[in-house]
Amino acid sequence: MNDIPLMKREMQDVLEKNILRFWLDKMVDHEHGGFYGQIDGNGVLHPEAEKGAILNARILWAFSAAYRVLGKDEYLGASKIAYDYLIEHFIDHEYGGVYWSLDYQGQPKDTKKQFYAIGFAIYGLSEYARATGDKEALDYAIQLYECVEEHALDPIYNGYIEACTREWEEIADMRLSELDANYPKSQNTHLHIIEPYTNLYRVWQSPKLEASLRNLIDIFTDHILNPDTHHLDLFFETDWTRGAGHLESYGHDIECSWLLHEAALVLGDKEVLTRVEPIVREVAKASEKGLRPDGSMIHEANLDTGHVDDDLHWWVQAENVVGWLNIYQHFGDEDALRKASRCWEYIKSQLIDYEHGEWFWSRHPDGSLNTVDDKAGFWKCPYHNSRMCLEIIERSVGLSAVV
Repeated sequence: MNDIPLMKREMQDVLEKNILRFWLDKMVDHEHGGFYGQIDGNGVLHPEAEKGAILNARILWAFSAAYRVLGKDEYLGASKIAYDYLIEHFIDHEYGGVYWSLDYQGQPKDTKKQFYAIGFAIYGLSEYARATGDKEALDYAIQLYECVEEHALDPIYNGYIEACTREWEEIADMRLSELDANYPKSQNTHLHIIEPYTNLYRVWQSPKLEASLRNLIDIFTDHILNPDTHHLDLFFETDWTRGAGHLESYGHDIECSWLLHEAALVLGDKEVLTRVEPIVREVAKASEKGLRPDGSMIHEANLDTGHVDDDLHWWVQAENVVGWLNIYQHFGDEDALRKASRCWEYIKSQLIDYEHGEWFWSRHPDGSLNTVDDKAGFWKCPYHNSRMCLEIIERSVGLSAVV
């Protein structure tokens, strides 16, 4: 069984005609610059919606990566729009870091410094530098890395805190969103710090960054990974005491399995890789708890309350595909390939909007479509789905050679 060549062709078609075309045609803000902040779940553009740093940084990453892999000038042009807007409007040139959000005209709206967002700015800038060789982009990425190391790294208990005020002072509400618990440390922020640090290391192999990357791998294996369940715990007190109860996030589990593996592979230390690879497989195996027979994966569960969020989110499905293909590629697990293929079939039949472009946010367990959440917005970006496509396009030669 090997459907990789067909999967690659299908994913490149979806990437270019469905995902990137949507953002090029519908989301560029020709009046105020950058990209619009929202198209809702019914396809209505909201030109005066706030513009989030995460959205802009993920757009920068997606088009930079697409240009690096596919070499098309229109993708470079879109990445340049996102890059210029990030530098001119989102970067705080007085205190450093990036603003959380702007109004639709590009003025700071929420000036807090959320390290999750700074991580994505590093991710986008480092990918732009990787794709173009632009030294200024690399310099900005390094400056933001230094901000994270200076202001987020806990010198006593290790790990990274969630947020600060604009001036890097303590902030009471550290949550990423209203859906999150208010704790000083989280799995999600650490995941999206190890991700950009790995990408930055591809273009800037500084000894300090190498040490940061090694430390982050240790944080995941020693603190965030639950040794009893092999799931990732989600929220923590400063001293790493688990908070918010027994939560399992299956999409983050499978995403972490391949991002942690990627960090170890890019680091290039055989001893680290030998230690990490069994954990990679254990975390992926634990995520199977969220799989449904049709190949899709539910979102998360609270084991204390018994509440299960079994919506089928677009981002969870995208990470599900990459995670299992990573297991197949590196460990020759045929069942992992079957899992990835079934989820891809689910995505094609249930989540891709072939009429209007992009993917729907989710389907409910009964199969009905979620039109309440955005088609494009603060959290709905061309990142998880475009990255899935690009990962399979880039990996396809190695994947085809596995069997």
